[in-house]
Amino acid sequence: MSDLRDLYQEVILDHNKRPRNFGGLEDANRRAEGHNPLCGDRLTLHVKVEADRVVDVAFEGSGCAISKASASMMTDSVKGRTVGEIDALFHGFHDMVTSAPGTAVDPRLGKLAVFAGVAEYPMRVKCASLAWHTLEAALHHPDSVVTTEDETEK
Repeated sequence: MSDLRDLYQEVILDHNKRPRNFGGLEDANRRAEGHNPLCGDRLTLHVKVEADRVVDVAFEGSGCAISKASASMMTDSVKGRTVGEIDALFHGFHDMVTSAPGTAVDPRLGKLAVFAGVAEYPMRVKCASLAWHTLEAALHHPDSVVTTEDETEK
């Protein structure tokens, strides 16, 4: 299990150092901001949706390694998916990071399984899930602000 944990840590560190889809998105038609006041993670998510499908997504901001890696991997995972598929992925991800440690990971999460270990560190759940809550806000409540301490604010 240690080798797998080391691999997961390497993937998270790689996405933190070289985040994918980092930057603005000029033709985005949805956006939301996310903030974790407990540790200072902040991000702005830009999403382009066409015919109920995310065709492009990018993020800007700063945060801890888990927060930035989660945003990076999330953006890779949701491109090309419908809003309904993304909602299901969000719930699967949230269930994974809030489940009891050692709980089986839904295979539909694919590479996102690297965050399963976050469940062992409850204080890090908000770091891993901030980008996901911000994406949900961008898709369902555009131009909103999400914090890890409150419900979506408008």
